[in-house]
Amino acid sequence: MFSKFPTRREFLKCGKLSLLFFLYSCSNLPNKVKIALQNSFYPESFKDTIPKDWKQEKINFENIQLQKNRNTIFNSDFTLINDGWISSIDFSEFEKINEYALFENLDKRSIDFLGSFDQNLRSKLFPIGVVPYTIIIKNNKELITSARTSWDFLLSEKLTGKIIFPQSPRIILSIAQKINSSNSLKKLKSQAMLFDDKNMLNWLINSDAIVAIVPYSLCSKYLKIDPRLSLVFPSQGVPLMWHFLLSRSNLNNAILMKWIKSLENKSIVDKLVSQGWFLPFNSDYLQSKYKTEMLPISGPSEKCWENSWSFPVLTNEQKINLKNIWNESLSP
Repeated sequence: MFSKFPTRREFLKCGKLSLLFFLYSCSNLPNKVKIALQNSFYPESFKDTIPKDWKQEKINFENIQLQKNRNTIFNSDFTLINDGWISSIDFSEFEKINEYALFENLDKRSIDFLGSFDQNLRSKLFPIGVVPYTIIIKNNKELITSARTSWDFLLSEKLTGKIIFPQSPRIILSIAQKINSSNSLKKLKSQAMLFDDKNMLNWLINSDAIVAIVPYSLCSKYLKIDPRLSLVFPSQGVPLMWHFLLSRSNLNNAILMKWIKSLENKSIVDKLVSQGWFLPFNSDYLQSKYKTEMLPISGPSEKCWENSWSFPVLTNEQKINLKNIWNESLSP
């Protein structure tokens, strides 16, 4: 028992015991769940749904070969990735995820898309969002009517050198295939002002460009602050960008399922849709978002959704073929 005024030795002993107790307590706390994601791909409304006690780790798939980026993914419980970067991931590092009961919540669109992947990839990919590309038109109301029908309007003479395209030959080729014209790819590329994925909207706003083709989730805030911009989804369909969740651990299944289920809250669904993010689940309320026009900004019509297309992983032969088609379109 300590005296009324403890000696220096007794005080130090008490301090050591307190420190040991603190370290023991910390060692028994569960590790924080970590989720790796490339920040710029996700609207704020989606990032806000991630549980507050999870740690969001920033990655950049453009630097996927950097050791730091690989280490971040390796040390995270979950990783978010879009379909354009799937080939950059080592799937041997991830666990099967579609054996969860959550798989039953997926809608037909996402199940069909998963079916385009081989079994190893399919079992480790959980679709968590689909984002339609959209056409942004600046100060040209007369183009809107034709743009709502098909992609043919992109070959208009007034758009020569005035279009900002995604930096993806595959997306551009897929749009060219929808255009009713011979040599459509070569003609389409001749309309380009530039190809850019990062600053396309800044270029559109601050240059002579008239049209930009961008993911819906990246442009909603610009539409609210710049009245010159109009949003169009051709009824002919649009390219779709899919986002997937991957898991490195089976230890957090219950935590993961709780988060996924929370996304179906109606107020969350409404916020996500208002920023261009659609959940690929089969609940009636979620599916209604694919069938109506959203105000004040119009989203894709039901017909546009029906005609839209996705991009499964290319085989090596398909990659070579795509490269050859793209290069041939460069020749005079």
